[in-house]
Amino acid sequence: MPATRPPIPPTDNWPRRRVLAALGGLLAGPAAAQFRVEISGVGATQVPIAIATFRDEAAHGVAIAALVRADLERSGLFRSLPAEGVLDERSTVDLTQWRARGADALVAGSVARLADGRFDVRYKLWDAVRNEQLLGQSKVVLAPDLRLAAHRVADEIHEKLTGERGVYATRIAYVVRIGRRYELRVTDADGEGGQVALTSPEAIISPAWAPDGKRLAYVSFEMQKAVVYVQDLTTGARRVLANFRGSNSAPAWSPDGSRLAVTLSQDGLAQLYTMAAGGGSPTRLTVSSGIDTEPVYSADGRWIYFVSDRGGGPQIYRLPSSGGAVDRVTFEGSYNISPAISPDGKLLAFISRRGQSYRLMTQDLDNGTLTALTDTDDDESPSFAPNGRLLVYATRQPGGDVLMTTTLDGKIKTRLLTSGADMREPSWGPFGR
Repeated sequence: MPATRPPIPPTDNWPRRRVLAALGGLLAGPAAAQFRVEISGVGATQVPIAIATFRDEAAHGVAIAALVRADLERSGLFRSLPAEGVLDERSTVDLTQWRARGADALVAGSVARLADGRFDVRYKLWDAVRNEQLLGQSKVVLAPDLRLAAHRVADEIHEKLTGERGVYATRIAYVVRIGRRYELRVTDADGEGGQVALTSPEAIISPAWAPDGKRLAYVSFEMQKAVVYVQDLTTGARRVLANFRGSNSAPAWSPDGSRLAVTLSQDGLAQLYTMAAGGGSPTRLTVSSGIDTEPVYSADGRWIYFVSDRGGGPQIYRLPSSGGAVDRVTFEGSYNISPAISPDGKLLAFISRRGQSYRLMTQDLDNGTLTALTDTDDDESPSFAPNGRLLVYATRQPGGDVLMTTTLDGKIKTRLLTSGADMREPSWGPFGR
């Protein structure tokens, strides 16, 4: 890793790893590599929860209980306790004993194969403090959806105990480099399962989810220049959205899915434009003497946040999504890039250069309070979970580039690990899977 990054280059992809090159053929199939999750840190307030091994889960090859535990721990809101003994959803449980062991909640369930080949995943959730049952659910799924069923169990438990939606059944998209090959992968939020959406000897950058969760926009260099594509994740069909003179890059969907903001250099320096999601002529938003890039819409669609060096160094600005006056948003530090806006519109996440390090920060958009979430040296590409509770980002660690998730206080971090691959450019998908 270089000690310093060069002055702002003539491209919208300022982070070091975003200037690699992009895309080729299409693959639709299971991701070859599987991941394991490492969770580190201790949250301030966590619900102690005991999750018993689901009866007969081992016979069907999916560790349902372990997936639920990992999901809940990753949120930073739950702490797992041992749950020895034989339990399932039919068990008669003495909640006072579980309370005495320190558990506020207890989960037990089972997995059974039905005559038609499907699987019935059943579970119950008990409140050991109030001494009552909170949930009793059954999910009938095909074998390939057993992991998804586990994530949905975790989502239901999360929502019942916290009052807010869980994100464990959502998906993330990211780019993997294995040797000289690049892949665009779409997986579960824990980095496992899913499919390879694209593969190429070239590079892929800037994946962005459509609000419906069915399409991805991304940048490909297969034509030896940056071109924006949109791909249907169900059929694999893709089409060119922007291939104008110069560079076409940094796609970002409007919240209603009708338009995309893009960065184009067709008239010289990279500037912001919007386009209809179906394609057509772009509408220019910015006219500046600097480079304007990395647009992202606010959740209400009113604003577009972006990066510009119009003031001398890269900083984050915003303007109305239909165009208009530009306001500067970041002021501390000389190099602030890669904006992401929380779903409630209250937080800005971004990458800030601190000394010789590039670190993940958040800024409260009401009062300007800054919070450093990492102490690493080369963070990139933050993306909020759809409930706003977590961020996924890329960082460099010994051995290569990895993906991490972090809670908004930076206290609980999850590392998604894979051997022989560099992982980058994460984008967290929406609810609604």
